[in-house]
Amino acid sequence: MLQFLVRRLIVAILVTATVMTLAFILTRLSGDLAISIAGPNATQADVEAVRKAYGLDRPLTVQFFDWVGRAATGDLGESYFFKAKVSKLIGERMPITITLGLTGLVIALLVSLPLGILAAVRENTTLDRVVQVVALLGQAMPSFWLGLILMITFGLQLGWLPISGTGSWQHYVMPGIVLAFSAIPALTRLTRAGMIQAMGSDYIRTARAKGLSRASILLKHALRNAAIPVVAIAAVQLGFMLGGSIVIEQVFALHGVGFLAWESIGKNDFPVVQAVVLVLAVIYVALTMLADLMNAVLDPRLRGP
Repeated sequence: MLQFLVRRLIVAILVTATVMTLAFILTRLSGDLAISIAGPNATQADVEAVRKAYGLDRPLTVQFFDWVGRAATGDLGESYFFKAKVSKLIGERMPITITLGLTGLVIALLVSLPLGILAAVRENTTLDRVVQVVALLGQAMPSFWLGLILMITFGLQLGWLPISGTGSWQHYVMPGIVLAFSAIPALTRLTRAGMIQAMGSDYIRTARAKGLSRASILLKHALRNAAIPVVAIAAVQLGFMLGGSIVIEQVFALHGVGFLAWESIGKNDFPVVQAVVLVLAVIYVALTMLADLMNAVLDPRLRGP
């Protein structure tokens, strides 16, 4: 188990280092940051003064390792636009993004588990095909389009739910549904496959021979084993949701980390952009490691020699 943990930790460090390098390079490729900070009406002298003040006149390698060193100690720099510590900005907005991600995950599980069970119980029937088509449509549906449809229908026409803001739990319902659609197809197919495999196992035949009810066999025996990989993959799906919340937060005006990244990209506020990419990458890597550990605990064969 220790070797398994060490291998996963090395992979996590390499992934994080790669993300940091790409984030740094891509922000520099967006143009001359000194000109963006100084403004379109700045003189050459103003641009040079800004370049020197922010350390942009130093070699790129020096700038990169300086950022890595400070990030390792928790110092993510200061925003050029908001004039505040980047760590403070992210800390203030992260609860909104996490709440949105957890809402989407809960909705996805509440929908995908019953659909997967129904498809498995009625394998190769019309119901099974309908569930698979629904999952396929959910995966192909653009999130911004679905968000606009929900806003028009339930927000403007029916008036059931607010269309923007974060004042109450109701504000997270529609964006949570939109975010859930990205995870429902994968979770549904995984539940279906796990249930089909479980229903053909010896312990299910034994349960049937004992005269247990159909509901007891499905929920207490088959689902308990089929849901093991689903729970593990749910951690990875949560990472996808947190990273993919930028569009959803923009559509519903949720001022989370995704909205912060959107604002910062428009303002060329590269310390914030770099930090958001890094923080979301670290969260995703941590959730992926958690999923790997859960799978390894549940299935010792995955730990390797």
